[in-house]
Amino acid sequence: MHLMTSQSLNNRARSFTARIFIFAAVTCTFSCSDGSNPIGGSDDYGSAASVTYPIVDTGQDKCYNNEQEITAPASGEAFYGQDAQYDGFQPNYTLSADGLTVYDNVTGLTWTKSPDLDDDGDIDVDDKLSFDDALAYADTLNARNFGGYNDWRLPTMKQLYSIMNFNGTDPAVGSETTGLVPFVDTNYFDFAYGDIDAGERNIDAQFWSSNVYAGSVFGNREAAFGLNLADGRIKGYPTGEPAFTPRYVYFVRGNTLYGINNFIDNGDGTITDNATGLMWSQNDSGDGVNTGPRSGMNWEEALAWAQQMNSGNYLGYSDWRLPNAKEMQSIVDYSKAPDATGSAAIDPVFNTTQITNEGGEADYPWFWTSTTHARSDGSGSSAVYICFGRGTGYVTGTWMDVHGAGCQRSDGKDDDFSLYTYVSDGFYFESSPQGDAARINNYVRLVRDAF
Repeated sequence: MHLMTSQSLNNRARSFTARIFIFAAVTCTFSCSDGSNPIGGSDDYGSAASVTYPIVDTGQDKCYNNEQEITAPASGEAFYGQDAQYDGFQPNYTLSADGLTVYDNVTGLTWTKSPDLDDDGDIDVDDKLSFDDALAYADTLNARNFGGYNDWRLPTMKQLYSIMNFNGTDPAVGSETTGLVPFVDTNYFDFAYGDIDAGERNIDAQFWSSNVYAGSVFGNREAAFGLNLADGRIKGYPTGEPAFTPRYVYFVRGNTLYGINNFIDNGDGTITDNATGLMWSQNDSGDGVNTGPRSGMNWEEALAWAQQMNSGNYLGYSDWRLPNAKEMQSIVDYSKAPDATGSAAIDPVFNTTQITNEGGEADYPWFWTSTTHARSDGSGSSAVYICFGRGTGYVTGTWMDVHGAGCQRSDGKDDDFSLYTYVSDGFYFESSPQGDAARINNYVRLVRDAF
């Protein structure tokens, strides 16, 4: 249990009370798989009962500095306000009596428990499907009335991300799986790393979503978004080439409203999402104007900036925070991309600063979250960010979108620039096969509880 100041406890209590209020309201919106109400709530909360997209907590319960785990910092101290210091809706699952499905008591979604599609008792490359086959396989489950249901579907990216658990650890790429912790609760969901015997890597545990990328990756390849539950990342994966397409799949049913935002412009510089119960700053830390690629900030500065804004009662509130990974991802608009819509991957009700990216193109920032992306060796040197512009990489001598606007990755919180190759516009890229761009200075969009 974290030691917290009285101010921290008061802030946390307000957050907890607000979230319980929303949670009770959510129970009025949908019922459990057996027809009962998840927590026996009643419809006494007026407009709050419209909350249909409760953000499940990331599960991260450790605090970190730029390198390692630390004791939870107090308000005013460095690194205060990170993910582990705020409680959201805690993951809460129920396994069906037949062992085939998992009901999420927070989201109202029912999941297939296992990606073992050939029912041979193990999860391996033979259970992976191409994107088109994954879309079609839902019909197979429905024809079988799998688990007693005939309305299975491939989940959206936001639905799939609801089961992401950041107690997982990012492994070193290779064939080793001993001691690794995946980014999903294996008390309820069956999971396997890549099929090493078939020549895969340990991190080849990507799961398809139904969201087709509005742009293209690696120059001109069509892609769909997927979630890697081995290394904890969202990326756009090519769909048209067999060598790239096979992925695992969890199927979902129920609460078709989950993942659909309901934004209200409050006319005061804030945006309320009535679907999630979160309030957002309409402008980002660049104030929505093109201030250049280096106007972002590192992770520690991003956390400190939220405290600074609270001290000034920013937009009339003093309880803003740096959003966690799931909160930040909740406002991605997967129907948008710079190359397809000429915009950031976000609803136009938000103002998003335009930048010039590594390749000299007009683009949009990546945004820090308060969530650390812990490594399997215990390091906490990287933090999660969400791309609202292109997920750029340096491939065959050219900068291009390799992961898609809306991807989720992580970079060093305050890296040593000498480890990177300098590019004249102020960005850096890693020495890796696809040359993923690395940005130590990212942007911030603040969030608070609306209710």
